[in-house]
Amino acid sequence: MAKQKRSDDWGFPRWRPYGAKGREAVRVRLCDREGCDQPGDRPAPKAPNKPDRWMFCEAHAGEYNKGWNYFAGLTPEEAAKRAADEESDASAYRKSAHYQWAGPGDGSRSRDEMRALDALELDVDSDFTAAKAAYRRLAKEFHPDVNQGDKEAAKRFQQVQAAYDVLRRADERNLAAKV
Repeated sequence: MAKQKRSDDWGFPRWRPYGAKGREAVRVRLCDREGCDQPGDRPAPKAPNKPDRWMFCEAHAGEYNKGWNYFAGLTPEEAAKRAADEESDASAYRKSAHYQWAGPGDGSRSRDEMRALDALELDVDSDFTAAKAAYRRLAKEFHPDVNQGDKEAAKRFQQVQAAYDVLRRADERNLAAKV
């Protein structure tokens, strides 16, 4: 029969170490900078187009990368072309990430608020005072007393009222959150 090994948990699962597989020591690589005793978890190339890497801590990796010339060995025209190509790639990525998934705006509004702004014929970055002015303008235009017997105007008036209520409640929530 195998000898029972000592346990860490004393019967309480919460006392077990998080993520540890056992009692053995974890091997930590130190920073390659002379005299540094921080963990070296940031790889930095020793030479261009070579697989060899230095392993630095965060502070020394930043210091090392500060002196790195990405355009070394290129003519000024080639360097400008590469920089322009990478800038266009980066801006295309930023544009697709912003517009394709989230839609317009800064992400601070819900879908209902965006629909309400659309119903009030406002831009996505309009504030509540603009929404209030648009509501008053559209309510006067589509009010059932002004357009008696017009079913479409009555339907549009209800849509404008609902949109204004959505934006008013959102504005109240934002004001309450700031306090």
